[in-house]
Parts: sequence; structure tokens; C-alpha cells
Amino acid sequence: MADCSDCLGQAPHVAAIAPLQSEFPFEWIYIRSIIEVSLYVSLVAVALSTLLSIPVALVLGFTEFRGKGFLRSVITTGMGFPSVVVGLSVLFLVSNQGPLGSLELIFTTEAMILSQLVLATPVIMGVSLAAVSSVDQQVRDAAFAMGGTRLDVALVTIKEARYGLVTAVLAGFGRAISEIGSVLIVGGNIVGSDGESYTRTLTTAIRVEARNGQFDTAFLLGAILVVLVLLVNALVIRLGGTNGGYR
Repeated sequence: MADCSDCLGQAPHVAAIAPLQSEFPFEWIYIRSIIEVSLYVSLVAVALSTLLSIPVALVLGFTEFRGKGFLRSVITTGMGFPSVVVGLSVLFLVSNQGPLGSLELIFTTEAMILSQLVLATPVIMGVSLAAVSSVDQQVRDAAFAMGGTRLDVALVTIKEARYGLVTAVLAGFGRAISEIGSVLIVGGNIVGSDGESYTRTLTTAIRVEARNGQFDTAFLLGAILVVLVLLVNALVIRLGGTNGGYR
């Protein structure tokens, strides 16, 4: 049986994993696998969210229709939605009694990706919408006047708003990589007896190691998480220009 002290049950496909010892040294397989799981889950979730969010932001930015203000309010509200509520909702969907129960996604990285997708999408969509809306209307009119199609105008708008769109994606990544509540609920925080992480991420590992008194490991994992966040922020500043404003 794996170390699954934070999960709400035992998934059938992980029942055969041997128990993990309570104390971890600085073993490379443990640290490496946690980083890999964290990056895999967050990057996939953000990539899927980006493919969904940017087209929706373009549609909302280009068109006027009844209920547009309500949709924008929903997106804004979703940016601060409690992660534990998202985790519980996804847990219900993938549980044996849920509509996706037959897929056996409970306590898997796929369930974690779904949870982070729900959390990252409002962030990416909201910031993208703000970036698209900030593009001068004269730019769109000029594209239309030159015989451009709706697709041409969309591409011009994306080009003008590209730094804001990149910021949106990086903000979504920051939201995903730092998440703990929802991934803990739907992932189960599972590690094998060899130290290989199955669903344990940097944030959930920090929680476990600190709770077990393994502060050296917790601080190491925390430092790795901080470095990742700093790299994201540095990339935003780099894209935004030396003065912090968009070029």
C-alpha cells in the first residue's frame, strides 16, 4: 500500500503499491519525481486551459450579445473560486458514484489535471479578455478597412495583445503550480515504497514533510517551488520590458 494518508479512500489500481516509510532522506528519485508530477500536471492543465480560454476571450472581446456582462462576471468570480470546493466537485465527478466514475480517474494525475484546469481557466480567460479588450478599436477597424476577414482581425488583435496573453498564461501557471487544496483531494498525495511520486506535488509534499518534522526536505522542496515561481515572474518582466510596462 502506498503512502496515502491524505486521500479519502484507496483507488483499486494503487492498492498494490507498497507502503512508504515515514521519513525521507534527500533521495533523488523522490525529489525528481515530485518535480516531474508537479510540472506535468500544471503544464498540461495550463496548455488545455489556454486552448480554451484565448478563443473565448477573443469572442467576448469582439462581439456584443445579451448576457455578455454576466459571463464576464462569472469569469471574474471564478478567478477567486475556493480550490477546495473545486477539488470536492471534481472528486464527485470522478468517484465511483460520479458521472465519470467508469473512467477510474480518482487519485490519478488526470484527475489533478482536471482540477487545475478548472482553477486556471478563469485566470487565463480573465487576463486574456482584459488584454484583448485593451487593443485599440482603430487597429481592428484598420484591419477591416484593408479587406481583412474576421480571422485576420483576430490574428492582428492577438499580435497586439500578445504580451498580455503571455501574462495570462503565466498567471494561470502560477495558480496551478502553487495549488494544494484541490490536488490533495483528487490526487490522494500518493507515493510508492521506492520514493516515486504518483500524485504527490511540490505543495502537497511540503505539507507532508513539514507535518512529519522533516523540515530540511520541506525547505528544499519549498526552495524549488520558489525558484519555479521566480522564473515565471522573471519571464513576465522580460516580456513586459525593462520598465515593467508592455512594449
